[in-house]
Amino acid sequence: MAEDIKNVNVDEEEDIITLEFDDDTAVDCYVMGTFELGDKEYIALAPDDGTDDVYIYGYKQINDDEFEILEIESEEEFDAAAKEFDAIMADMDEE
Repeated sequence: MAEDIKNVNVDEEEDIITLEFDDDTAVDCYVMGTFELGDKEYIALAPDDGTDDVYIYGYKQINDDEFEILEIESEEEFDAAAKEFDAIMADMDEE
């Protein structure tokens, strides 16, 4: 599961989100996309750190210009969201 986010900054021109964590570290992430699972939405972020990591968080659109990134509280929900993301990526690889 992901670390606690303290702040989120968005560069809309680049589709980059900067996540600031409780330990005061910051990571720039590319927005890979959003996806739905059940009645919830999630966002997949790829950190710009040279790794193949993917961060998955809950996602809530507030209005056209605002959204919220939410911590995924349970391990079961995180595992289900990660499995759905993997399935989406596998489908994209097949195309």
